Amino acid sequence: MKNLKKSNLRIGILLDIIGMLTMAIPVVGPFLDILWAPFAAKKMTEMYEGEQGKIASVVVFIEEILPISDFIPTFTLMWLYTYVWQGKKDPVPQTIEVEIVE
Repeated sequence: MKNLKKSNLRIGILLDIIGMLTMAIPVVGPFLDILWAPFAAKKMTEMYEGEQGKIASVVVFIEEILPISDFIPTFTLMWLYTYVWQGKKDPVPQTIEVEIVE
């Protein structure tokens, strides 16, 4: 995927906003969190691989399932952790020369 860094930021902000919106819906919001928490955890695992992605998916699940913690932007914080504090770069595409022998 071209420019994974920017893509993860955009998707992460959108998912954080959706997670926060459930807090604004009286009575129904907490029940929506029951559905949203596993979805958010799965998306986190898809966006960030490895052990850090697994840990972040558990954190986002807990954050979304708890009633008052919806305001925490977990996806954005994970993006900051991955790309700013750790300084991870986008993968650079490698070109491979193939010689065809007839």
